[in-house]
Amino acid sequence: MTINLREIKRKVEDVKPEPVDIKHKFSVLIPLIKIDGKVNIVYEKRAHTLRNQPGEISFPGGRIEKNETPRDAAVRETCEELLINKRDIEVYSESDFLINPASAIIYSFIGEIKKDFYDIVPSKDEVEEIFAVPLEFFIKTKPKSYINKISYKRAKDFPYELIPNGRNYKFKRGKEETLFYEYEDKIIWGFTAKMTKNFIDKII
Repeated sequence: MTINLREIKRKVEDVKPEPVDIKHKFSVLIPLIKIDGKVNIVYEKRAHTLRNQPGEISFPGGRIEKNETPRDAAVRETCEELLINKRDIEVYSESDFLINPASAIIYSFIGEIKKDFYDIVPSKDEVEEIFAVPLEFFIKTKPKSYINKISYKRAKDFPYELIPNGRNYKFKRGKEETLFYEYEDKIIWGFTAKMTKNFIDKII
């Protein structure tokens, strides 16, 4: 097979850069809402019947479907989970994204829900309950932080003989910070806590 430079240029010049080795793509909305004149962040408690992360606290969101943009996925999932309309959501901007050790990328968007919080009745198939936390709480409260070491277990047949120093090769070791917020009887942790703090850091 022979490929010339012109053909290579044609194939790569309009390619959008993507992170390597990503197997799953998700997108969430960080939803803001006014309650009694104060800005709150809305969270979901996932239904216990769900296969993945049942009972955990999260932002509205989910898997990005084929030919769907991260923004569209965040809005669609929010509508499906909170049973609201697209016109009830104003997306302010795209925020930061996270790539986790499970080969997944998670995009996030910041937006406003233009609906009375107490009129929102979420889908019971996906959401056990929703609750709102005043923005002021996060501005005044630092999350608890725990640093975890990440290591990899090599395959039994890993070809150490093909790399410099063999079994003595100095593989990189990673660290991951896990955050926890405790609000009343709710525990906001993991990715949701990390993206909450990231958002708060941007606005104060």
